[in-house]
Amino acid sequence: MVGFKATDVPPTATVKFLGAGTAACIADLITFPLDTAKVRLQIQGESQGPVRATASAQYRGVMGTILTMVRTEGPRSLYNGLVAGLQRQMSFASVRIGLYDSVKQFYTKGSEHTSIGSRLLAGSTTGALAVAVAQPTDVVKVRFQAQARAGGGRRYQSTVNAYKTIAREEGFRGLWKGTSPNVARNAIVNCAELVTYDLIKDALLKANLMTDDLPCHFTSAFGAGFCTTVIASPVDVVKTRYMNSALGQYSSAGHCALSMLQKEGPRAFYKGFMPSFLRLGSWNVVMFVTYEQLKRALMAACTSRKAPF
Repeated sequence: MVGFKATDVPPTATVKFLGAGTAACIADLITFPLDTAKVRLQIQGESQGPVRATASAQYRGVMGTILTMVRTEGPRSLYNGLVAGLQRQMSFASVRIGLYDSVKQFYTKGSEHTSIGSRLLAGSTTGALAVAVAQPTDVVKVRFQAQARAGGGRRYQSTVNAYKTIAREEGFRGLWKGTSPNVARNAIVNCAELVTYDLIKDALLKANLMTDDLPCHFTSAFGAGFCTTVIASPVDVVKTRYMNSALGQYSSAGHCALSMLQKEGPRAFYKGFMPSFLRLGSWNVVMFVTYEQLKRALMAACTSRKAPF
């Protein structure tokens, strides 16, 4: 077996909660430039917004976007909003991923057989609950990623300044902007991501194609990343556009989606698809592999501490 061996004692809810947040932060550190490129591609074509890329910066493809940002704004621009991103993952992933198994067990009432319906319901519940906890951090992260440094002053100077500025200029509701599309997006993402990972992993293990170790986790995570990108990309684009919009630009998330459809056509909903897939695919692989190993390592540490000498 590759990696830490599974312990006889299943991981506790606390271990899952802490492990999920930590694994998500590690995944964010590695894949954040891809996420920033995705945001820049998604907002490209907007007529206006509170935070815009410079007019001269036309982004083409993942590498083109990254190279343009490095050339015009410097390498650090790829990590704009990282602090808010890590804050988001510690609160967000801990809830939506760390509590998934516990909520799934609640819906199945302890039954050994877990239906797809129960998995979907658990994914929707933890995804929506996570948004309620972490929405302000997501708004700040998107605003930071969208703002360009070149050709003008930066709107937000620091993470704390961003929270204060948004609350002062747009009111407390500004920090919760885009909650509706974000709830929809994360309910969808969580279902696609966690349920697909769950199903692929179970299928591989039941068919004896793989054992419960790193190759199995890698394969399951990669498949989950692709399915999630295909299903959630339209909602993700609307969420990004709406969060980054000027006050009063869109009356609602639905208005934002309709405006995109009328002005840019259906393909606008899949803007930034390749960086979304590269980001979600790589993020899922890093996160799930790290998460599985962290659970085993933490449980092994707990077991060794309790074992008599």
